[in-house]
Amino acid sequence: MPNILWDLMLVGISVIAGWLIKFLLSLFLRRTTVKEGDFSLIHSVLFHLGKAFNYFLPLLILNMLMPLMRVPAKDEVLLNRVVEIALTLSFAALMIGAIKVLEDYVYHTYDLKKTNNLRERKIRTQLQFIRKLAISVILVLTACAILLSFDSLRKVGAGLLTGVGVSGIIIGFAAQKSLGNLLAGFQIAFTQPIRIDDVLVVEGEWGRVEEITLTYVVLNIWDQRKLILPINYFIEKPFQNWTRTGSEILGTAFFYLDYTAPVDKIREAFNRLLQASPLWDRRASALQVTNTSERTIEVRTLMSAATSGNAFDLRCYMREELVKYIRENHPECLPKTRAIVSQSSQDLSE
Repeated sequence: MPNILWDLMLVGISVIAGWLIKFLLSLFLRRTTVKEGDFSLIHSVLFHLGKAFNYFLPLLILNMLMPLMRVPAKDEVLLNRVVEIALTLSFAALMIGAIKVLEDYVYHTYDLKKTNNLRERKIRTQLQFIRKLAISVILVLTACAILLSFDSLRKVGAGLLTGVGVSGIIIGFAAQKSLGNLLAGFQIAFTQPIRIDDVLVVEGEWGRVEEITLTYVVLNIWDQRKLILPINYFIEKPFQNWTRTGSEILGTAFFYLDYTAPVDKIREAFNRLLQASPLWDRRASALQVTNTSERTIEVRTLMSAATSGNAFDLRCYMREELVKYIRENHPECLPKTRAIVSQSSQDLSE
């Protein structure tokens, strides 16, 4: 058989054998795995690792068959180098896919849809940072492995070692902000002043943490705008975190009424309205006169809710219903302006 046909036959055998092994493995896994709810670990494995296996298995078999190929000596080194580089890239793709499979599994295990999801948000925040860092390390190591496989580059690298100290200092000064962001990312991932799905008030904007990257944080504002902030912002500047230790929160609504307002009756109506609302979590409630002015008294209603979203809706509900109650039952205690008109004795005699 001609050498070219023999080599092509070995390549074809490698491709067919690799795809056949991948097909048999996927078939076996599909038949022996029971799907758990809306998540399947095997589906995640096949989705994230399937394409990488399409290249890795044929290249692995081809690498084992290389001694049998009838390649000219001058081309053998080049062919071996190409196969090794392709095998390295496909293995890196497998490692990245395995990390994504692990991420899918953790996301399924720690579901954010739970009412009290503090632990889930902690783990997801750490996992997201670790996943991006691990993928970055894999890519860097893969590039290093490919470059170091060339003898000429190894010699150049050995010659450059003498300048590493100076260049390191220069790079450190040039990239100090980037390094600061990276270190801030580590600090946020493990000390966790913010987490995925936390409710924050930043720069006067209310929103939820949608994404934490190595360099910036994406805040999903309530009106669907996106606020992008550098990650070290959350280390250097103050901000409000409404879900730092839990999602429960207190809400207030203020009313300004006349001095003649029957506070006891309004308090009874407030308690009755709270009892009728499913948004109230029954932890706290109060109605108090918190301030007075020359014209009105300030009545503050305090109520608790399980989440910040429920607290906002509960405050709106209380404003609407309590104003309606006062208007219908005690309209005389709405704010009014008083004026006393006095007449002189001469005007009275006339």
